[in-house]
Amino acid sequence: MTAPHFSLVVLCYRSGQSIIPFVERLQRTLSRCNFSWELVLVGNYIEGSDDETPQVVTKLAESSPNIRTVIRPKQGMMGWDMRMGLDAATGTYIGVIDGDGQFPAESIVACLLKCELEDLDFTKTYRVIRDDGLYRRLISTVYNALFSLLFGFKVRDINSKPKIIRRDKYELMNLKSDDWFADAEIVIRARELGLKIGETPVHFVLNDKRGSFVKPIAILEFTSNLLKYRFSRTKEAKAASLSSSTVK
Repeated sequence: MTAPHFSLVVLCYRSGQSIIPFVERLQRTLSRCNFSWELVLVGNYIEGSDDETPQVVTKLAESSPNIRTVIRPKQGMMGWDMRMGLDAATGTYIGVIDGDGQFPAESIVACLLKCELEDLDFTKTYRVIRDDGLYRRLISTVYNALFSLLFGFKVRDINSKPKIIRRDKYELMNLKSDDWFADAEIVIRARELGLKIGETPVHFVLNDKRGSFVKPIAILEFTSNLLKYRFSRTKEAKAASLSSSTVK
């Protein structure tokens, strides 16, 4: 089969039946566009759990030639799911979005159009309206401020999706994160590679069908990963500089 113009990875972990209406909205939205596309539904699961998501996404794929699945026992969390989905995507442009429906389907097309019209390598959204409450907004504000402080550049709303990237650029990134740090890592690698980056605003709606996976412990995880990544990069740079000086 010819590779599609656009592949969208949908992170479906523990979505169950609620993923069905969201996938249907995605299909309706993308079907109105004049390019070829596919959905890659990531239904990875924890072995021994009661998660029905793998069965649900399998049935969705059986109902449409535009849907493929990635279903494996989990070896990591969100970042691992994201990498498995992006690795499986075949489009010229590949994107990723959460499957909880909090990001509108239309934001995907807006991101993709911005990427194409402005000849960008990577685009993402930033949330200008948030319906998910003070707690989540506070976490996001602190995390983004810490990110800017540690890495010396400002990106609005690191964790916002969808994120869309040219597949040939994604293949240069060599992402490693298995957890929530994946959203930050993909932005950092885009900057390190000198990619042309754009952002577009989005309205983030409330998900009243499933509790948030971002628990208080996630704040410590976010902070720990930022510090580890920042200072591991510093050590690598110093080692490279020392090696270069030795050779001379």
